[in-house]
Amino acid sequence: MREASVGHQCPECVAEGRRTQRSARTAFGGSAAGRHGYVTKALLGLNVLVALIGLAIAGTGSLVGGGGLFTSASKLQAFGGVVGPPVTALTNGQVALGAFPGLGDVYGGIYDGNYYRLITAMFIHYGIIHLAANMWALWMLGRSLESALGPWRFLALYLIAGIGGNVASVVISPNDLGAGASTAIFGLFAAFFIILRKLGRDTSAIIGVLVINLVITFTVSSISWEGHLGGLVTGGLVGAILAYAPRDRRTLIQAVGCAIVLVALIGLTIAKVASVTA
Repeated sequence: MREASVGHQCPECVAEGRRTQRSARTAFGGSAAGRHGYVTKALLGLNVLVALIGLAIAGTGSLVGGGGLFTSASKLQAFGGVVGPPVTALTNGQVALGAFPGLGDVYGGIYDGNYYRLITAMFIHYGIIHLAANMWALWMLGRSLESALGPWRFLALYLIAGIGGNVASVVISPNDLGAGASTAIFGLFAAFFIILRKLGRDTSAIIGVLVINLVITFTVSSISWEGHLGGLVTGGLVGAILAYAPRDRRTLIQAVGCAIVLVALIGLTIAKVASVTA
């Protein structure tokens, strides 16, 4: 027998009750399993794993700054962390896709149709400080958002926001190197603000942190403001879809809304690649 709030129940009765009882959902339709933070922890682990692989490839010579976890831009690009590799015009008018001036190495990039870099760039960092800052923000924001949205909605938010920031980098500054989880992190900032507003909670703390990060974004020359703003806008859009979808057919509306945003990002990327390689 199983102890219950009143008396005892047989195991068969408990099992039958679990089969017929609807699982608990969050205010935004997600699974209550999000309170365990499994996706947040998995993303943290994946970023750290990629960093360790980067160290194995490049060594620890530039762990803190400069080339970060990689000793040269060519290694970083070859590993998959470059969002938009430079396009170098040759003397005969042809274009060498993904060629770095002065390095001589040519790797396939976005302009060769390797669109996977829009995802892999989210898991590459330039150094231990870069990695630690992003992982701290992911830990602080991710657990709360995953608890509110559920694991699958949170994962969709993270990935689409990260892709949105990388697409913005490609569209605005196609010749810049780009890497880091900050495109997704800025999307989490925007979504967290929207979720707090929807729940009627105080947003002053998140506004202050976001303002500080935006100031840093525009004052440090090595930071991709395009990627940060792109992630912020995309995350805000996806966050609004998840938070304000009407309860009736909420899951369908959330899925379709996120799919539309993703298709729009793909379209922007394809159009930019076509304009550069034409």
